[in-house]
Amino acid sequence: MPSDNLNMDEITDARRKAIVETIHPISVEELKALGEALFPNIDHPWREKFFTFISENAGATFHHGTTHDRIHIIYCHAQDKGMWFMPGSGMGPLQAKGLKILKEIVEEK
Repeated sequence: MPSDNLNMDEITDARRKAIVETIHPISVEELKALGEALFPNIDHPWREKFFTFISENAGATFHHGTTHDRIHIIYCHAQDKGMWFMPGSGMGPLQAKGLKILKEIVEEK
């Protein structure tokens, strides 16, 4: 259903502001605990992707932030990679625009 009031620039700006306010370094142990809470079932389709992302970058610093609309962001600055997830709804890799925003935020902190 199309929305006449949907403005992606405004949504992106609001999300960016929320991430600036909430972003913080998160340890690998905290990420693993978060992953266990998000994906308690071994056969969840995103569980392996989440834990692989962590293990492939275990020596790097991760950052975690949330938006006003319940989207969580995990970002690895050293690899310029990240993922988003909305508990109980969906998950995916950060695309170029999101990575650029996260890189700027982390470098400004």
